[in-house]
Amino acid sequence: MKKSLIALAVLASSGAAMAQSSVTLFGIVDTGIGYVNKSNAAGDSKYGMYTSGNYTSRIGFRGVEDLGGGLKAGFWLEGELFADDGNASGFNFKRRSTVSLSGGFGEVRLGRDLTPGYAKTSSYDLFNQTGIGQFMGWSNWYGTAGDANGIRSNNMLAYYSPNMGGFTAALGYGFDEQTSGHAGRYIGGNVAYDNGPLSVALSYDDRDSVLAGRDRNAVTLGASYNLNVVKLNAILQQTRDKIDGAPNQKVNAYMLGASAPLGAGEIKAQYTLYDQKAFDDGKSHQLSLGYVYNMSKRTAVYGTVSYLKNKDGANLGLASKNLNTDGPGAGKSQAGVQVGIRHSF
Repeated sequence: MKKSLIALAVLASSGAAMAQSSVTLFGIVDTGIGYVNKSNAAGDSKYGMYTSGNYTSRIGFRGVEDLGGGLKAGFWLEGELFADDGNASGFNFKRRSTVSLSGGFGEVRLGRDLTPGYAKTSSYDLFNQTGIGQFMGWSNWYGTAGDANGIRSNNMLAYYSPNMGGFTAALGYGFDEQTSGHAGRYIGGNVAYDNGPLSVALSYDDRDSVLAGRDRNAVTLGASYNLNVVKLNAILQQTRDKIDGAPNQKVNAYMLGASAPLGAGEIKAQYTLYDQKAFDDGKSHQLSLGYVYNMSKRTAVYGTVSYLKNKDGANLGLASKNLNTDGPGAGKSQAGVQVGIRHSF
């Protein structure tokens, strides 16, 4: 259950204090046991405890103040949790740290956040962009994506429109803050339509890499349709890395998924093809199956299995946070399983 707190901001310079808005503490703790065979090119298996197999573990604070006239001010501070080792490398608010103004015009955010080009279209991944079953199209394929595979941006000014008959849009600009060049700059956005059982979104990202002479852009189309007995999801994506003096490097990713209620939970299946043009035109086929059983509104247990078949020059590996694995070797296959528990508050 989310807990409401009343926060006081103390002005140290003057000793004065003023009451602020109510603040909500929230979070997720998701941890489990995992196993991956052929976790490296030597063919070694790996097993142990991981974090974030069903949803990313996190803790955060958010608040809003009504300024009157339909205008509201808000803030959001959120950091990732690693329950398996207690955040051994330290805690931060890199998941999100924004301040915002919102009203009938929509919302304007300033700070570090998910990019608008990722925030909506990534939601069509049935595995919530975490764990071994996730869609990996946003991977840092050629080392040019920069900040966390390019899914977040520092120093970003973003605008999110209100819902207009099911249509929404978002735009973001991440300042590079360089005296020359544009290393680290981000530009992107999305347009989406949600109405009844249908949801469709198109997004575009462009990021100037922190590495000189490199630029990355991605176009992603996502959609879902709920048939009640089953929900269908799809993602089509092309990522293009531009490197000065070299041919463009492309990855085309195609995902199809289906989910359905089963008992007190949900069963899901997802297939993805990653067509990696730069790796000898290598291809990786990923098939993931999962089941989530809701023990209550806040607690669930889950299991996921995923099989990854690489062909030709492809050497993609399954994603398992804090139980890291490498690719099994060019043209080789890899399989994994995760069983865990998720609790939200």
